[in-house]
Amino acid sequence: MADMATIRRESIRWMVLLTLNNASPVGAFESIVLSVVRAEYPDATQAEVRKALDYLDMRDLISIARKPDGRWFCKLERYGVDVVEYTVAVEPGIARPEKYFDA
Repeated sequence: MADMATIRRESIRWMVLLTLNNASPVGAFESIVLSVVRAEYPDATQAEVRKALDYLDMRDLISIARKPDGRWFCKLERYGVDVVEYTVAVEPGIARPEKYFDA
């Protein structure tokens, strides 16, 4: 059974993907992503969201443009879209719910 920290971390990653999917095709700054995450986890921090963003970037699900003013602008990539749309299997590390619908 997963511990609460793992559940939180993997859930935040899924929320990030969903948020960026809704922001497609433009993308969103990390502050928007953080506000969505805080709806579920009010104590979420910028550092926590940046860790999730960096993890998803390393897996080529999103891309991050680090702006000169320190902000991060994020965009869902092709493989990230496939994960959100349930067209590919998701590897461990992201709390994507089981598909319960026919699309």
